Amino acid sequence: MILDKLYLDMIKQAIIPLAGLGTRLLPLTSVFAKELLPINGKPGIEYILDECVQAGIKEIVFIISKKKNIIKKYFYNDKFYKKILKKKKDKRLNSEYKKILKYRKMIKFVYQNTPKGTGDAVLKTKKYIKDKHFLMLLPDDLIIRKNCSKDMIKIFKKKRCSIMASMIVKKKNVSRWGIYSVSSKIDKNNFYIKDVIEKPKIKEAPSRNAVIGRYILPNVIFSKLKKQKKGKGGEIHITDSIRSLINDGNQFIGHNFAGEYLDCGTMDGYINSSNRISKL
Repeated sequence: MILDKLYLDMIKQAIIPLAGLGTRLLPLTSVFAKELLPINGKPGIEYILDECVQAGIKEIVFIISKKKNIIKKYFYNDKFYKKILKKKKDKRLNSEYKKILKYRKMIKFVYQNTPKGTGDAVLKTKKYIKDKHFLMLLPDDLIIRKNCSKDMIKIFKKKRCSIMASMIVKKKNVSRWGIYSVSSKIDKNNFYIKDVIEKPKIKEAPSRNAVIGRYILPNVIFSKLKKQKKGKGGEIHITDSIRSLINDGNQFIGHNFAGEYLDCGTMDGYINSSNRISKL
């Protein structure tokens, strides 16, 4: 029983929302999923998957839409690989195929066919998430040079509460992010969160502490999301449910991560990400 309880308290499940339309990367995304676009010769989604694997994640749920079934096909294109590999021996291609098969064993798919926000996407995964806490990664946000998810899981093992990755942003940019205020300091990189606001106006931002796309969330968030009203832009924001949990007394930590942040969700950011990773 004790071992079962400890296992349930481990972070072994992750969810990755992938149903977004990718309008900021048009025209590339008019025919192709942004998560499969190569970043220095490697599909962007594989950087996220590698981060999960290295952090000890065992199960991953992808939230996609019917319009982005190409993502599922990427992991289930056996006929193509077998046909090519039957004709000629190709060590590189064979290695890539084996890697895809390894990923596939970990991945389940759920659908969000109407874009209603990240909160709605998370809610779609409820039937698969059985553990008390789980990891969520947003694929537009790459964090290189350090495994942010792994570091957050280490903190979770000590503090046993929810965690959000964060960084200090310029005041003029606070409206792009969820911004949190601090209730108390744990150490120089970790803080207990007092409140969090989704994309506040500059004058209304409680700080410059911006939430970045890595979260360790409690399973109880599903009950909050189920009742969550639409927020800004007519979407269901995960930030609003997190705020509600904090108000109920649930502890959240803001973790200023040690790695380097790359924004892959815009054209300039995507180009910069490829250039930056090529120099590592």
